[in-house]
Amino acid sequence: MKKAILGIGLTLALLCGMSGPSSAQGGQALPIPGVDPARDVPNAKEVPDAKTEYKVLFDVANAPGKPTDVNPMLQATARYLNTLAKVGVPADHRKIAVIFHQGGTPAILKNDEFKKRNNGQDNPNIAIIQALKKAGVELHVCGQAVLASKIDPKDIQPEIQLDLWALTTIINMELRGYVRIGG
Repeated sequence: MKKAILGIGLTLALLCGMSGPSSAQGGQALPIPGVDPARDVPNAKEVPDAKTEYKVLFDVANAPGKPTDVNPMLQATARYLNTLAKVGVPADHRKIAVIFHQGGTPAILKNDEFKKRNNGQDNPNIAIIQALKKAGVELHVCGQAVLASKIDPKDIQPEIQLDLWALTTIINMELRGYVRIGG
C-alpha cells in the first residue's frame, strides 16, 4: 500500500512540473528539448511578461568556429524560446523567426550536401532546426546568399523558407514589429 501511494505521489510530482529545469511553468515540457532556458536570477527586475507578445527575429549571419559546431545563434534562439516558455509566456505570444544569410547560410543545407562541402562532416544544425520549426519558429534563408553560395534550392532543409533577400526579410519583419537580434 505504501509503495502504491509513493508511486502515485511520484507520478503526480512529475506531472506537476517538479521534474527540474526541462519543464516550463505549469509542468509543460519546454519547446526545444535538451536546451536549457536562462537560469533564474533572484530579484531580477526585467523578466519576460506573460501578457506581452514577443516578436523577435534572430539574425544568423555568422558561421560557428568549426563546421562541426551548431550555430550559436540557433542555440540562442532555442534558449530564448525555452526561457519564454519557462516563465509562462503562452505559445501564441511567442513569435520567433530566424533569417540565415552571409556566413550563416551553410546551416540550411541538407545533410548530404553539407557533407560534400565539409569533408564528410554531418550538418550539426539539422536537429535544432527541426526542433525550432516544430516549436513554431519561422525559418528563412536569403536567396542572394543561396545564389552566391551556389546552393541548389533542392539542397535546402525543407523547414526553411527561401526568400528573395535577407535585407528584404529583415526590413519586412521589422516593419511588422519584430525586434532583430544579432547580425
